[in-house]
Amino acid sequence: MPSLCGIDEAGRGPLAGDLVMAGVILTNPIEGLMDSKKISEKKREALYPIIIQNSQHHIISFSPQEIDKIGLSLCLSRGLESILNHLQAEVYLFDGNQTFGVLGVTTMVKADSKIAEVSAASILAKVTHDRAIIQASKHYPNYGFEKHKGYGTKAHIEAIREFGYSPIHRKSFKIKGI
Repeated sequence: MPSLCGIDEAGRGPLAGDLVMAGVILTNPIEGLMDSKKISEKKREALYPIIIQNSQHHIISFSPQEIDKIGLSLCLSRGLESILNHLQAEVYLFDGNQTFGVLGVTTMVKADSKIAEVSAASILAKVTHDRAIIQASKHYPNYGFEKHKGYGTKAHIEAIREFGYSPIHRKSFKIKGI
């Protein structure tokens, strides 16, 4: 069986916070892996150290400023390249349907629900993303980041209207009515 590096990202769609990508090569099987969006925060947090201990992994984050400067697609491309440079595998499988121009990467829609390595990458990326934005919520309490994790909820958009953008907002993301 060829060695497989599963790759996923978290934070592609929020209005604030980092884009986080993770690559995972499992060194031991792990029970309970699935798409990070389908399990509770508590379960993700419990699986995180287990994945770290039972894998070779690489996590990379792109700040809102980097996203604004070079764009989301180029960040995703650079993240994929970084994972390929840091982890040695025969197959690199990225959740979704786009390689962002990076050769040597294959894709599969819903791979985070089907392939353990991609599920593990999904969990590492999501936990890393959520921890960072929860930490940021302590510095910018007016926005409720700890609740919506930077996504464009009605309450979040109202907070932006009232308080303007924080330093962790992506200014290149266009929001209706702002």
